[in-house]
Amino acid sequence: MIKINLSYLLGKNKMIQKSLSNATGIRPATISKMYYEEIKRININHLNNICKALNCEVSELLEYIQDTKIEI
Repeated sequence: MIKINLSYLLGKNKMIQKSLSNATGIRPATISKMYYEEIKRININHLNNICKALNCEVSELLEYIQDTKIEI
C-alpha cells in the first residue's frame, strides 16, 4: 500500500490545503483527495510542485507499507 503523507507535511509546514493549492497551481479538489488519501493516480508534475512547495523529498510524501493482500 502506498501512504500519502500530505496531511503530516502540511502540518509540519503549518500550511493549509488552500495555500498549497495556490503555491502549486494544483486544483483544491486534487489537493483534498491527496490529503485524505482518496486519490487513485498522481501526476508527476504535481509531485514535483508539492515537493518544491513543501521543501521535501518524494520519499517523505509517499511511503510504501507492505500489505499482505494484493490489490488488482
